[in-house]
Amino acid sequence: MKMKIKAAAAASVAGVLALTACSASGSGSSENTISVVGYSVLEAANKPVFADFQDTDAGKDVTFKTSYGASGDQSRAVDGGLKADVVHFSLETDVTRLVDSGIVDKTWKDTPTKGIATSSVVVFVVRKGNPDNIQTWDDIVKPGVEIITPNPGSSGSARWNIMAAWAHIVGNGGSEDEGKAYLTKLLDNTIALPSSGRDATTSFTEGNGDVLLSYENEAILAKQSGADVDYVVPPDTLLIENPAAVTKDASASAKDFLDYLTTEPAQEDYAQSGFRPVIDGVKVGEVEGANDPSDPFPTPDKLFTINDDFGGWAEVAPKFFNDGSDGNPLGIVPQLQEDTGKQGEE
Repeated sequence: MKMKIKAAAAASVAGVLALTACSASGSGSSENTISVVGYSVLEAANKPVFADFQDTDAGKDVTFKTSYGASGDQSRAVDGGLKADVVHFSLETDVTRLVDSGIVDKTWKDTPTKGIATSSVVVFVVRKGNPDNIQTWDDIVKPGVEIITPNPGSSGSARWNIMAAWAHIVGNGGSEDEGKAYLTKLLDNTIALPSSGRDATTSFTEGNGDVLLSYENEAILAKQSGADVDYVVPPDTLLIENPAAVTKDASASAKDFLDYLTTEPAQEDYAQSGFRPVIDGVKVGEVEGANDPSDPFPTPDKLFTINDDFGGWAEVAPKFFNDGSDGNPLGIVPQLQEDTGKQGEE
């Protein structure tokens, strides 16, 4: 790695970004206690959303119990018995797992935002001043560039990152073989595969690697928290859409809270934490930590989407990420991880 941040600053930022993962388990929730199970990056962003919901008539006297972690791990935990009233994950497939097991109703996407509560784009987080001049997807696979990205086996963020990299090749007219060759270069340059997006950010802010593949909102939060980093929105990238749903036995208060997530006040709160609004009419204002606080969410030159460009997660998940546990062949990414020896946290 070409540049280390100071140990004291790294420790401070790591403390701010550390995951508390308060337990949401229990035999059940009362009408006024909402158990929220989410992916790790949401932890800081949810705090003002909770507080503002509690100031509404629907949220009066409501309290929250929370659990945060890697999106796939959180989904599997709920499937295995972790109590949840509201789930807010990185990937649609982490909700559909719960639909398949009967925990979430199959109509969960029947909302004005099609079940999406937050959104972002894939960016490059770099050292302050961008000393390696990393601007494009081609730059990060140059020899000697050290990449950190979460593990796609557990992290939703990692899967968005991988698909953004794939889109750079195949979405721009390249063949699937060229896409695989690019992902191989990316994995060869990867020095760590932490279990979650938050763990990956902590590793990077502690001084590891030259570039972190991450959510734009996570990069903004890192800067808000004092990390000595910058970030680059590449000319072509992928729209990240994070779903939320209630479980079948959730209380009326939980359903009210789910509805609240896509209101203007909640989306304003999420925007201040670096998320792009999922509805129109949100008064974003200035966003501290953004490259341009007065224009925090610029439109990339080319913005790919999972649904429009790759057929949706129902097609993407088995093709790219199948882990072989169902008896079917490995997906493209686990196979490349096996071929490159980059299969887990390092």
